[in-house]
Amino acid sequence: QLQFVESGGGLVQPGGSLRLSCLTSLSHFELHTMGWFRQAPGKKREWVSCITSGSEYIDYKDPVKGRFTMSRDNAKNTVYLQMDTLKPEDTAVYYCNANSEISLRDYWGQGTQVTVSS
Repeated sequence: QLQFVESGGGLVQPGGSLRLSCLTSLSHFELHTMGWFRQAPGKKREWVSCITSGSEYIDYKDPVKGRFTMSRDNAKNTVYLQMDTLKPEDTAVYYCNANSEISLRDYWGQGTQVTVSS
């Protein structure tokens, strides 16, 4: 059974940092574009960042550019999201997403809560 293990969420003060990790049991992980999405209470899920299979292309939603850094380790089937200078508006459940570059099928993690509050 396909598994995503997301970790690294928690409570942090404004200006603080967190590093999210997403370990997946996906076959051919290296053939998937990976992404992070987030959903704040009462709001729709939104895209945050993505990274292509070989890390050739990385992109971010404008509000997190310069503060968040996404990376991946294909040998470990893991993606990361380093979040610095966190703001209260970053509070959300963060979801790991995998999109097959072959079938275009989407897969989702269970989410990890990030709360930025003093």
